Amino acid sequence: MEEKKALLSIKNLTVKFRVRGRVLTAIRRVSLDIYENESIAIVGESGCGKSVLTKTFAGMLDNNGFIDQGDIYFHDTEFTDTVVGINPVANRMMAGFEKRLNHYSKLELGAAAYNKIRALEKERQERLTLSEADAEAFEKERRELAFQRAEAYNFKQTLDSAREKEEIRAAARVIADCDAKLKALEARKKATIRAHTKKTRADAAYNSAYADKMAKLQVEYKRQCAGEISQHTRQRNKILAKEIYLSLCRYPRARWPKLLRTLFKALRRAMELGVDLDDESQRNSVFHHAMFRVQYLDETDSTLHGLSVLNLAKPACVSDWTQIRGRKIATIFQDPMTSLSPIMTIGKQITSVIMKHQHVSELEARKRAIELMKKVGIPNAENRFDDYPFQYSGGMRQRIVIAIALSCHPKILICDEPTTALDVTIQAQIVKLIKDLQKEFHYTIVFITHDLGIVANVADRVAVLYAGQIVELGKVEEIFYDPRHPYTWALLSSLPQLMERGMKLYSIAGTPPSLYNRIIGDAFAPRNPYCLKVDTLKEPPMFQVSDTHFAKTWLLDPRAPGVEKPEIIRDIHGTLMKVFNI
Repeated sequence: MEEKKALLSIKNLTVKFRVRGRVLTAIRRVSLDIYENESIAIVGESGCGKSVLTKTFAGMLDNNGFIDQGDIYFHDTEFTDTVVGINPVANRMMAGFEKRLNHYSKLELGAAAYNKIRALEKERQERLTLSEADAEAFEKERRELAFQRAEAYNFKQTLDSAREKEEIRAAARVIADCDAKLKALEARKKATIRAHTKKTRADAAYNSAYADKMAKLQVEYKRQCAGEISQHTRQRNKILAKEIYLSLCRYPRARWPKLLRTLFKALRRAMELGVDLDDESQRNSVFHHAMFRVQYLDETDSTLHGLSVLNLAKPACVSDWTQIRGRKIATIFQDPMTSLSPIMTIGKQITSVIMKHQHVSELEARKRAIELMKKVGIPNAENRFDDYPFQYSGGMRQRIVIAIALSCHPKILICDEPTTALDVTIQAQIVKLIKDLQKEFHYTIVFITHDLGIVANVADRVAVLYAGQIVELGKVEEIFYDPRHPYTWALLSSLPQLMERGMKLYSIAGTPPSLYNRIIGDAFAPRNPYCLKVDTLKEPPMFQVSDTHFAKTWLLDPRAPGVEKPEIIRDIHGTLMKVFNI
């Protein structure tokens, strides 16, 4: 198989939103590599998380959204390559870093005993207060009551005080009832903690055993920390000191003291816990408490050379999103009228982006803008340069949006259903334009759509999303001709192109699950006509079908019964030939 370079690596990503006092999980543990110069389509029903996923690596999440866990590594060598000069001052700084790291490394020797001490302390704290299960149960009940109160309050605010007095009184009663229940819940929680504390402190046998265990562990911890660190650890710390200096040089000197305090605090804590700093992902995570890490590669007598590990999921790693958004990652949205300013001329909107990111004169920006307008198929570009968006048709406006997105030659072009707002005759033109421009500019396309007909024309690979998870991933031929997940079967069965005259259009029964709730088992199970019992109990792993094809369904487990895909999609090619009388 041809080795491809991953341009963007998404690892175990979870994205959540705070909505009316509750937390909605929009993306659930997604992992995906996006390669250079490829076209990957992300498909699924509305609300499955397609747009949210791409907004995370473009830095465009709404204010109430946040990345709960996971990483998004951007591997653009042009952007991340780092070379810094070294002099006697830099050498003294790195020597100081190395000495400090060697001192902290003694804590690694006692990590096993330290973790036992922490476990013992945690166990005692739970006996004194609440166990994790009890605390979670109280918190779940509190969140539910708070949500009910917020819903009742919001409903009350919509009522007319003159004509809906009875409804206002009813809503007020619900609010008062929720307040009383919240107060009673808090009192019950405090009473439970007091009872646990009293019982634990009165248990003389337990307290004596605890004190004895803690004393022995602390003696063992001091003994282990008194040892000598290995030569391997010293060599690792030498490299680590150089990485700290490389990383610092990406920031203004005024920020260095604060960054160093934060980073060394994180490094000390990691060594105390026994984190494996030889592991690249673990080292990245520790650095990301303070700054993005620059991985050491090599050096000369006067320079250090490294590669920035740019994690777009960590706010501390991105000092300026404008250096990435637009310049490296650009987006084409559904409706061009919401992307273009109605009070600025077309030319001004293109040249402002070029001047901001490419630092050229207005005259040069105008020249480049006109060239781009011609490339995207705007006739008589010189004369239409000073027109306003309302003077363009929908298809022409979308071409201008494409021109703006490509004005800085981005590495990744996100196409968020760019043909949805256009009529059918224009859709094919826009899709062809995007593909033709990819051949010229060599960008990577991430195409978001629910139209599998467009996918067949634009994509090299397809990721099928359902309820915030990738349920199937493969080459476009594999997804169309050898789909393995029942959800993919259902999407393909919904293609109107497969229907003959008089046939009833297929629709997927039911609705997607609520993403407010914790999903148990396979999220598609309630709508899946091929559902197994295990689907309702346990989430399926991602099974590998081939080197490039993966599907998240228990039907691929060797123990599962053999199930044939629906007849209508067993021979898609043959069906289309028959329907179109070819």
